[in-house]
Amino acid sequence: MKIAVIGQSLFGQEVYSHLRKEGHEIVGVFTVPDKDGKADPLGLEAEKDGVPVFKFPRWRVKGQALPDVVAKYQALGAELNVLPFCSQFIPMEIISAPRHGSIIYHPSLLPRHRGASAINWTLIHGDKKGGFTVFWADDGLDTGDLLLQKECEIFPDDTVSTLYNRFLFPEGIKGMVQAVHLIAEGKAPRLSQPEEGATYEGIQKKENAKINWDQPAEAIHNWIRGNDKVPGAWTEACGQKLTFFNSTLNTAGLAAEGEALPIPGAHRPGVVTKAGLLLFGNDDRMLLVKNIQMEDGKMIPASRFFKGAADSALELTEEELATAEAVRNVWQRILPNVLEVEDSTDFFKSGAASVDVVRLLEEVKELCDGLELENEDVYMATSFGDFIQLLVRKLRGEDEDELVIDYVEKSVNKLTVRIPHQLFIGGKFVDAEDSKTYETINPTDGSAICQVSLAQLADVDKAVAAAKDAFENGLWGKINARDRGRLLYRLADLMEQHQEELATIEALDAGAVYTLALKTHVGMSVQTFRYFAGWCDKIQGSTIPINQARPNRNLTFTKKEPIGVCGIIIPWNYPLMMLSWKTAACLAAGNTVVIKPAQVTPLTALKFAELTVKAGIPKGVVNILPGSGSRVGQRLSEHPDVRKIGFTGSTEVGKLIMKSCALSNLKKVSLELGGKSPLIIFADCDLNKAVQMGMSSVFFNKGENCIAAGRLFVEDSIHDLFVQKVVEEVKKMKIGDPLDRSTNHGPQNHHAHLKKLIEYCQRGVEEGATLVYGGKQVPRPGFFFEPTVLTNVEDHMFVAKEESFGPIMLISRFADGDMDTMLSRANATEFGLASGVFTRDINKALYVSDKLQAGTVFINTYNKTDVAAPFGGFKQSGFGKDLGEAALNEYLRIKTVTFEY
Repeated sequence: MKIAVIGQSLFGQEVYSHLRKEGHEIVGVFTVPDKDGKADPLGLEAEKDGVPVFKFPRWRVKGQALPDVVAKYQALGAELNVLPFCSQFIPMEIISAPRHGSIIYHPSLLPRHRGASAINWTLIHGDKKGGFTVFWADDGLDTGDLLLQKECEIFPDDTVSTLYNRFLFPEGIKGMVQAVHLIAEGKAPRLSQPEEGATYEGIQKKENAKINWDQPAEAIHNWIRGNDKVPGAWTEACGQKLTFFNSTLNTAGLAAEGEALPIPGAHRPGVVTKAGLLLFGNDDRMLLVKNIQMEDGKMIPASRFFKGAADSALELTEEELATAEAVRNVWQRILPNVLEVEDSTDFFKSGAASVDVVRLLEEVKELCDGLELENEDVYMATSFGDFIQLLVRKLRGEDEDELVIDYVEKSVNKLTVRIPHQLFIGGKFVDAEDSKTYETINPTDGSAICQVSLAQLADVDKAVAAAKDAFENGLWGKINARDRGRLLYRLADLMEQHQEELATIEALDAGAVYTLALKTHVGMSVQTFRYFAGWCDKIQGSTIPINQARPNRNLTFTKKEPIGVCGIIIPWNYPLMMLSWKTAACLAAGNTVVIKPAQVTPLTALKFAELTVKAGIPKGVVNILPGSGSRVGQRLSEHPDVRKIGFTGSTEVGKLIMKSCALSNLKKVSLELGGKSPLIIFADCDLNKAVQMGMSSVFFNKGENCIAAGRLFVEDSIHDLFVQKVVEEVKKMKIGDPLDRSTNHGPQNHHAHLKKLIEYCQRGVEEGATLVYGGKQVPRPGFFFEPTVLTNVEDHMFVAKEESFGPIMLISRFADGDMDTMLSRANATEFGLASGVFTRDINKALYVSDKLQAGTVFINTYNKTDVAAPFGGFKQSGFGKDLGEAALNEYLRIKTVTFEY
């Protein structure tokens, strides 16, 4: 089809290019005259292709079309006019001339918000839905018949720029091309545009953008974001006109503490804080403005309003000076009318337009190893000298937004521990919906540690949206794999630097013995992130020979790609380590994540969130939601935008999660569930080692260990001696404060679990097991349970079948030499997580390891997991793997690509 394109800007250029790729003949391009000696991108692109370009300053005079303009247009023989972005008034002689007429792009869901400032009014009115319309042009004001509409959700902090970049620009280009396709096929509808719901508020101009303070905070926020970046919402204060940009209602955790900024007409004075300028509506709710433009045009962070002159200039290194000169050359190319770019050269006053901002950012990105600047950065540093200072601060990592954290501080373990206690969503610590909280309890004495934000369903949706946006639109999906690995290495280093604080929090919140927490809870977490950081740039596909399509040939290869948003639900026994096992692999694969820590042990996860920010992990990549499994975990499992769930916990809950994953969107799932791991001890073993490792297999981490030996099978001839030695060793165990360095057995994780263990032992005794040692709560404050030994455990008993998840050793006999019967008993369980065997006979050891139905088999050792070795179970202990290369596959999808040539 022969098409005339009438418009301007990058949007017009993209529509033009896509129409040419679709095979349409562009007979002419009509765009605006050059500005300051610079051609519009649409005209530049068409000239490269040899397409006739016309730059009429006007199309009519006194309401009458100019004859020479009409003649030049008619000579082209266009069958359709496409107006992708057109700021000029086009007379009806042109609009109606083609056989198919004219179609126009409009950035609103017509009939709502007719007029030139439609995007602004969408935000000002607080609309929940926005979008665009392609309509048939008529002589009215955006009143022609509708051809095509697409809608999108409006997020609470959207601005004109974010809405345009996220949806109106990319989807609008596709929409224009789709509309032309429908016309070419004769399938384009003409739907009369209704008058009901139609609005027209006029063009937003600076003089009309003054803020009305006599309204609620949300309305003020909508007014500011609706005028951001153009024309800018303003007020008078401190004897000058101040224009506000980058507004948000997300003020959770911010206190109105700082220097007051009196604003005439405002309900209350503003407050300049470290986070920005807090403003108040007439409902006493707050909003936060992050940037202020002064009357002289200079943009400053709102947090620095009262600081006067900018911080002292940075002294640049030789490498930075070289970068500055390279950037100076970029400015010189963009500003050809400037003879020499000096420190005082102003980007916009020298003739740059908004399209040049995009070009500048892209060229800087190439020069500076992928550094992502925002449009806002250019507006905040318009002179070359200021821009270089900003750029260098970004490169040094000194210009990051300050993370606002409302810490709970504890003086404990000879440290001052600073613990975040709010939800972590989109790179910020925020209160839960309706400010819901709960107490997290110290199991050592039963006291409350602090109030923790309790995530609600709405918070899950916010966190998933943040993770989805970070995956689809953020820096995380754009940086190369090696840079992703570098960030994970940095995170591991920070975890190591904070290991004492993290281990102390594990002791406080989970009852973990401090020395064990240092080595295992935290130590293995650090190792896990380092291990998977090294995998980031080694995730590779393969080439595959397939049958050739003779006489042509084929090339088939596979790519391993991240899945998207992943939900990770972790248990309370190893709060940080379980988080790390799954999250490290998930992030290494390139995904984003929403983590639900166990409700009873949320604090190390929240401290981890703080460290991700310090490591430079982009906003939205990691989100943390303390809350209940039945609400938060269930919502993650059924959320349509979550593409993978990684779960560690009970088999019963695992089944519910698997069902929800199947019914929602058939999301991928990996489950590490319950265990009843058998440990077989033969008479020919090293008995002293078997006793020591047997105790570790049960009592390690207070028995709160998924692979704990749930039942020991001891050969008859050494049974009594084994039990005697075990009891002797158990009596030596010191029960006490987990922060005491001599303690080797701390409190159980929470009170409900303590009660379960007491009832478990009572039931075992009632069924005929012999209580040799322990079985009771320790008579002291807190949730302490005695290390326990039960013998004469028979296969039919409840305790022989069900997991205790506590420090309870269950010992059963087996007849000397009756290996196959013993193996049958060991495998007579629906669980298959781990297992162990002690013997000096290598043939026996390998035979038994072959027969045991478990994901891990330990021989003459126990609990020896490593970050490089896959970990996961069989049967109702779940499927999928943590750790090792195998874990990466849980968070990747394989795509097959086939070429014929």
